[in-house]
Amino acid sequence: MLNLVSGALSHRSWHVVFRCQKEMSLFKRSVVSEIANHFSVVLSTLIVVWLSVVLVRLLGEAAAGRIGSDVVVGLATFTLIAALPIILTVSIFIGVLTTVTRNYRESEMVVWFSSGLSLANWVNPVLRIAIPIAILISFLTLFATPWANRQIGEYRARYEMRSDLSKITPGQFLETEKGARVFFVEGTTNVTDNPLGQVFMRLIDPDWLTLVTSASAKIETEANGDRFLVLGAGHRYDLKPGTSEMRFAEFDAFGVRIESKNAEESLEKARASTLESRRSRPTSLLISDKENSSYGQIMWRLALPLAALNLALMAIPLGAVNPRIGRSGDLLIAGLVAMLYMNLINITQGWIIHGKLRFVIGVWLIHAIFGTFTVVLLWHRLRVKEPKPPVVKAA
Repeated sequence: MLNLVSGALSHRSWHVVFRCQKEMSLFKRSVVSEIANHFSVVLSTLIVVWLSVVLVRLLGEAAAGRIGSDVVVGLATFTLIAALPIILTVSIFIGVLTTVTRNYRESEMVVWFSSGLSLANWVNPVLRIAIPIAILISFLTLFATPWANRQIGEYRARYEMRSDLSKITPGQFLETEKGARVFFVEGTTNVTDNPLGQVFMRLIDPDWLTLVTSASAKIETEANGDRFLVLGAGHRYDLKPGTSEMRFAEFDAFGVRIESKNAEESLEKARASTLESRRSRPTSLLISDKENSSYGQIMWRLALPLAALNLALMAIPLGAVNPRIGRSGDLLIAGLVAMLYMNLINITQGWIIHGKLRFVIGVWLIHAIFGTFTVVLLWHRLRVKEPKPPVVKAA
């Protein structure tokens, strides 16, 4: 009889264990899937917003003649790569926070809690998503982002190396030689006889201010390779600043030679200038520099993947809200905590650069503080408070 009872109890205990394992597996799959969905939605939204802002700025620079219209897409792509570490960090934080908040708001947490699970069981599925993203952020900050910043510098340098003639675009003002020459060319339908249409030029030299207008213009290349902007019939006005002296001339043809830059020399100078920027310098060179500014940049590159992990775990207790109370206040606090975290990283980087804080301390100090805050906050959410004793009123 005792053997039958013990066998029944043993069978029941194995059934309970199997059921708990099944519920745990279902819980992990559900949480991982939902976090991944929210993360992808937030990531795609932030990328679209970021690209919209960047494209507006780059198109404005192209319209002003500071960059070429043909490099706008390339610059936008490299700018996005440089911004991806921060975008990924914010996306994983919002993704986890939104998932936890939704489970509380729709009372799904009550179902999980009644199944024997707790808020601590969220750590494992959250890390399944956060760790691969942190590894990706590490690759971006250590290798891809510096490379993207170097490409941005070279794109702008290549545009500056172009001859001024190649920068002339109908319908746009073009400044060259730091404003000493300004061109404006109208568009034309007769591309064969009048490729550039009507032209307005302003030329400044140490003694004279020259204005040139012409009804037509074209580009000619001489036998020695020199290129000229040749204007058709027009007028030239020379004014001497500070005096009343003025000269006026009519011409049938007027040529302006605009120097082409030495491509190789300019590109090497641009690359050297780009490498002087700590944001563009490869991580291996920063390590060999052994300077405070280099250590500050290394600290920032290592901080973002650690911040992504910390923020993902911090979102678990921060997202635990009471569904009967408005959630706006809790989400606002969560956003402020994340902003404080990122700002303290920047402040710590500044302290390391200026020698106010040692690198070996600054590289982990902020993360240790917020990691401790996460553990304390999670413990506070898990702690079961004793019920208050009933108040007995005297008769």
